[in-house]
Parts: sequence; C-alpha cells; structure tokens
Amino acid sequence: MTPADSSDSRPFRISPATGLSLSGEEAGHGAPIVLLHGLTATRRYVVQGSGLLARQGRRVVSYDARGHGESFPAPRSTAYEYADLVNDLRYVLDELAIDHPVLVGSSMGAATALALALEEPGRLSALVQVTPAFDGSPREDPAALQHWDGLANALIDEDIDAFLERSEVNAVPERFRETALRAVRQRLERHQNLRAVSDAIRVVPRSQAFSGLEELEGLDLPVLVVGSRDDTDPGHPLAVAEEYARRLPRARLLVEEPGESPLAWRGSSLSKAIAEFLAAHS
Repeated sequence: MTPADSSDSRPFRISPATGLSLSGEEAGHGAPIVLLHGLTATRRYVVQGSGLLARQGRRVVSYDARGHGESFPAPRSTAYEYADLVNDLRYVLDELAIDHPVLVGSSMGAATALALALEEPGRLSALVQVTPAFDGSPREDPAALQHWDGLANALIDEDIDAFLERSEVNAVPERFRETALRAVRQRLERHQNLRAVSDAIRVVPRSQAFSGLEELEGLDLPVLVVGSRDDTDPGHPLAVAEEYARRLPRARLLVEEPGESPLAWRGSSLSKAIAEFLAAHS
C-alpha cells in the first residue's frame, strides 16, 4: 500500500491479487464509511463528489472497482463476478484496518455491500443501499442480456456515443436528459481501460450476488434504502427498493418527491440523508 499523504484526500493503491491493483482515496477521520460505486461508474459517483460526510467527522474511503476508473483490469476477462468484488472489498477492509464500517453502495456496489453483509453481518455497523437493482440472482432474461451485451460492444470500440445511444439515459424525462447524458459521458471518460469496463458489463449481470430476497429477512443491521422513481431511473426499479425495505427488519426507505431528480444523483442531499440516518442509529 502506498503511504497516505497529509492532504485532505489521501490516495492509496493496494493489490488484492497478482496482476490486480485497486486505486482509491480516503478523506476525513473518525468512524469509517466505505463507498462502493455502480457498474460503469467510478469512486466519485456514489455521493457525486460531496465531501459532507468527511467534514462531519467520518473517515470516508472509496475505491475504483476492478476494471473501473484507475484500478487495473481483472487478471481474467471473466473475473468480475460478485464473489470477486466481495473479495476485493474484504481486502480493502483488511488492508486499511477498517473496523465495523458503514458500507454505502450504489447499484452494483449496493449488491456487493449487501452480499458481504449477508455473509459477515458482524463485520459491519450499518448499510446504505442506493438504488438496488435486482434480487441477487443472475439475470436470465434474453432481452436484458442483449441490452447489456450491446453496451459492452460499444465500449470494446471505445465508442461512448454508441454507448449513450444504447443506454437507458435517452428514456430519462427531457428536463433531466441533457444533464444525465453529460454525467454519463463524464463518468465513462474517467476510465483508463474501457475494454475492461466492457468485460465487467458482460459478467456482472450474469453473476449471483446472493441467493434471493428471502435472505434479507434475517439481516439485523440498520439499513437505509434509497430508491429512484421509474420515470427517471428505469434501470433501478422502485419496486426493488421497496421490496428491500419491506424485507429488511431495520430498514428505512427514502425516495425523492415526484417530479424531482433522483436523490441518488444529488450528492449533497444524499450525503445529508446518510448523515441523518447514521445519527439516528449512533
């Protein structure tokens, strides 16, 4: 691990496997929060760059998942299963000596965080599930898999315009569409290896994070579930977030008001909601 510098943002690079190196950073001091981003995103796109949690006395750790951002590609093009992502998370917690963190995961990161919580609930203090997308089982719908493969093909050619055309961003209401398209483009431009992201796009939807929503009913942790309304974020169905909140014994569901942009897109507001949730459970 590279030594942390004295600035507010302290970069690190760690190697959980031969040929794999994860890039991340931490800021602030205090009780730890670990941020886990979604598929095709980077570490910035969990709380959208907001520094509020660190300013409020938290040690905030974030890292780019394998194949994303500044992290190295996986040693094999197929090594993007949720089991691989969970093992990376374990390594980060061990290497950085992070004890009983709050895991804040978005989409793919939410599933990764939840998978670890189900396997080792005593290791965590709380969970935040931002726009969970599925029931933990591999996707099997041919149309859905064709959609993901189309996105992967666009990135093989490093064609961000083709990716945007195939993505669900064009279904976003017109008043939010330009902002959403710009955000996705900027997100993709942060990756050092779009071919690695392409590999992840093929593997992650076909991977199992956990074995079904019934598992959630036995998880005794405080959980904040942040959903998005389907008209603005169809890739993360509100019904899934609602089902998570219904099954998790100590969950609270938070959704933006009708007509507002998703809370998951507004880093300062999301960070404030997380801080309030954690204060209530401190």
